[in-house]
Amino acid sequence: MSDTDRARELEDRRRVSTAAKRMLSTPHPVLLAMLGNEPGESCPAAGLHRLLHVPTIRFQVLYVFLVLAHDRRRILHFNVTAHPTAEWTGQQLREAFPFDQSPRYMLRDRDRIFGDDFRKQVRDMGICEVLSAPRSPWQRAYVERVIGSSRRECLDHVIVFHENALRRTLNSYFDYYHRSRTHLSLGKDSPEPRAIQPLETGSVVALPQVGGLHHRYERRAA
Repeated sequence: MSDTDRARELEDRRRVSTAAKRMLSTPHPVLLAMLGNEPGESCPAAGLHRLLHVPTIRFQVLYVFLVLAHDRRRILHFNVTAHPTAEWTGQQLREAFPFDQSPRYMLRDRDRIFGDDFRKQVRDMGICEVLSAPRSPWQRAYVERVIGSSRRECLDHVIVFHENALRRTLNSYFDYYHRSRTHLSLGKDSPEPRAIQPLETGSVVALPQVGGLHHRYERRAA
């Protein structure tokens, strides 16, 4: 590497570091609002919406609608369809947030499936809609991570036949995801908190989950 190339690399690193420091010192107010609840609020501060594409053994494409809460990476709602429409996605939103449980903010991508009917439903529910920038999946890092984990830890290991089969498979995986799968960002806890079992409880046993793809480890008395 020449001296000129080395100088350019150092300058690029300095610019990235300076930009990162500015972002930390002057955070965007919308991002701050989406990171957590206001004191005393019980509803999630933001819902992340995403469509996951899953091919079947017959080369049919199924779509999975996901709603993720920021607070503890909980999947609030999901559903499967072969023909997503704006009306269908609006119905999923109503099922995810019934009655007065709507979040203050909702972050989503710019998929065309979120049409006028969907946006009207969001406004009627009193939700502030936040759109990520085009081709910027890192702005939806939490839900993109869930989609990636679902593929790597579940969907890449199974053959999907139809909608009901995919729904059952994801039900099983999301149960494991909520109750057993640990997250570093949650202090190695699961979205649904797990109690720490003392050594005196007994020996460690493995409980198969998701058809044996994963296991939950607990202490059980002999």
